[in-house]
Amino acid sequence: MTGPLCTRMAALCDDIVAAVGPDVGGQVQQIHARLGEPLRVAIAGRLKAGKSTLVNALIGRRVAPTAAGECTRVVTRFRYGPADRVDVVTRDGTRHTLPLSDTGMLPQRLGVHADRVAYVDVALTSERLRDLTVVDTPGLASADTRLRERAEAVVAAPFDDGIDAGSLGEVAAAEAVVYVFTQAVRADDVQALDAFRAATARLASSPINALGVFAKVDTLTGGAADPWPVAQPLARQQATLLARTVADVVPVVGLLAETAQAGRLTAADCAALRELAALPTGELAVLLASVDLFRTRPGPLDAARRERLLGLLDLYGVGFAVAQLAAQPQLGTGDLVRRLAEVSGFAHLQSTVDSTLRWRSDAIKAGWALGRLDRLAGRAAAGTDRDALRDAVETLLRDPAYHRLRLLAAAQRVASGVVALPAPWEQELIALATAEDPREILGLPGAGPGELAEAAVRAAHRWRAYAVAGAGPAQARVAQVAHRGFHLLARALQGAAR
Repeated sequence: MTGPLCTRMAALCDDIVAAVGPDVGGQVQQIHARLGEPLRVAIAGRLKAGKSTLVNALIGRRVAPTAAGECTRVVTRFRYGPADRVDVVTRDGTRHTLPLSDTGMLPQRLGVHADRVAYVDVALTSERLRDLTVVDTPGLASADTRLRERAEAVVAAPFDDGIDAGSLGEVAAAEAVVYVFTQAVRADDVQALDAFRAATARLASSPINALGVFAKVDTLTGGAADPWPVAQPLARQQATLLARTVADVVPVVGLLAETAQAGRLTAADCAALRELAALPTGELAVLLASVDLFRTRPGPLDAARRERLLGLLDLYGVGFAVAQLAAQPQLGTGDLVRRLAEVSGFAHLQSTVDSTLRWRSDAIKAGWALGRLDRLAGRAAAGTDRDALRDAVETLLRDPAYHRLRLLAAAQRVASGVVALPAPWEQELIALATAEDPREILGLPGAGPGELAEAAVRAAHRWRAYAVAGAGPAQARVAQVAHRGFHLLARALQGAAR
């Protein structure tokens, strides 16, 4: 669904197309078309970080392969469609249709060499994809020269040797991004993200449109021990280290989330777990001490059933499920799945995706389009086309009715580091530019219109004072935009309070 900002940006694109030549007009029409599509979110991260597992959890179906294969080497877009369909799109635009496997997953072989594949286009009937297109990327690790050259042509910037250019090109084309990590942020993770940010400049990730996911937190403690006391402070540490790049970092047990959301745990699996729960406490503790012991120690389950449980839950999930069944032997499969979903952390992840990306989609997409038009103006040859682009964008940003687009432009410059602001000021500006609820913007969740109006007036005065005294020229320009935004918010709230 297109919101008011995207509707205005689409009208602006129409105005520009009428004033420019066919080459620039064609590019503007592509921007217009994207404004009417669902928010496109790229899942990025290093190899084996758990990206495809997270994709499956977000979609609610196990369709993306998680084991190494042809599909994991190419970009895959998952979007809503009236029927399930898989198209391999080659670099020349040709489409090759393939069926899903008998288990409902993408086929192991694409029928086209990976070097010729632009992306795999997957349409699914999943309701979760109606307003969110999810893009699974191969990983930020390989150094494929041909992929790099193609991606550089897309973003017109060089890539660091340690980052897969196919992934970066697709992330650069997305309006939002989710970074997936598997441990406390390492130096090479930070270098990879810095290189990505440099390559995509203002067009890609910032705290406005990016979220971090700390996946595989169950591997932190080893065995079946509870990882959450370790995972939560580590996620907070990651969020601090990546404050310039992502809005937040959410910890999650990716495999449990996928199993629960995709409905993979069967009654037979629950029965197998119940058999384990009946073991003496000491014997069970040894069995759950390590994956090797779980596979090899004598016990009631054969090797195939044990391996299936590990594939569904890993050792932490098995231990958690067994503990639940030991405490309540009559617990049904559905109730067990709900408890596994809860302990996976997926509910928190889903709510964060909603608040950070999905509910901001109108602002994010409008900001993305604004950035694209701005960049297109910078690359256009001097003359009529460049003047038409710049004049149209400036006219829009001066329109008081669309001051929020100006706020978005200012927030993007601050979030990307072009203009430096103190952290609390930056966070307040981003909230003002992207949030819909005045309570969220002003940090007053229980306040009424009168109290909110007073807080907005104070914020407007604060930004005005900062612009006049204490700010440099660039900061002052941003502060004036923020002052105007809070003034307009206060006026709207004062009207609501009457």
